[in-house]
Amino acid sequence: MRYEGKLYRPPSEADSLILQATIGCSWNKCTYCDMYRDKPVFRLRPLEECLEDLRAAGAAFGDEVEKLFVADGDALTMPMEHWSPILAEARRQFPKLTRVSCYAMARNVLEKTDDELAQLRREGLRMLYVGPESGDPLTLKRIAKGDGFDEHVEAARRARAASLALSVIVLLGIGGDRADEHARGTADLVTRMDPAFFSALTVTVVPGTPLATLAARGRFAVPAVPELLRELRTMVAQAAPTDAVFRTNHASNYLPLGGRLPRDRARIVATIDAALDGRIPLRPEGQRGL
Repeated sequence: MRYEGKLYRPPSEADSLILQATIGCSWNKCTYCDMYRDKPVFRLRPLEECLEDLRAAGAAFGDEVEKLFVADGDALTMPMEHWSPILAEARRQFPKLTRVSCYAMARNVLEKTDDELAQLRREGLRMLYVGPESGDPLTLKRIAKGDGFDEHVEAARRARAASLALSVIVLLGIGGDRADEHARGTADLVTRMDPAFFSALTVTVVPGTPLATLAARGRFAVPAVPELLRELRTMVAQAAPTDAVFRTNHASNYLPLGGRLPRDRARIVATIDAALDGRIPLRPEGQRGL
């Protein structure tokens, strides 16, 4: 497989083959994000290069691949003229393939027709990782997310209608001085999006990002750890998806958690309370990362 620049994938894609079908992120304006700033010009990789990579991977270890993650930042934006041949080649090369997934913005979903979303599902795309980060409208504007609360709700509705599984990612601390509004709004958004998977990460101020500039000017500060835990508690206590796998297993988090919501809500809240009371140790600062 040929790769350009840094590669990123969700923790749950650790054992997936990664195909870099797009370079960078088509939006690339979120204030906190450093992931694709080394690729300032978004572009599609030539389709034939993608197909060649899949063939090479198939020849090398085709029987071993069960999951394929299509990178980079919001690969769902690719036109169907790229997606369909890629998915067809993946099915040919990997007989044990069970899941193809990618990152997506709300606008990527909304740009596809209902028929196109259903076609992608039939052809093998199974999961979309969508990161609204917050459900607080003002926070969404501050972080230049590009899509608002309502756009995320509608995108989720249409993805679910096409039987595409959603993994929703939110960001503890990104609301700054709007911690309560951020937490409550995010719980509401998760409820409305009703994903199959829900995960929380913790914001890191990365040098060179607009968020770092704001922090240097005193216009943004990551809340203290107890406030981050209280945000998490509010999200878990108030979010009401139908049945979502919940995780905070990303390396950025102080308190790794797991379970299902709403089934395990009481247990998870009790664990957060124990951490707030000092009865459960947190991940040491030196062991946290992006």
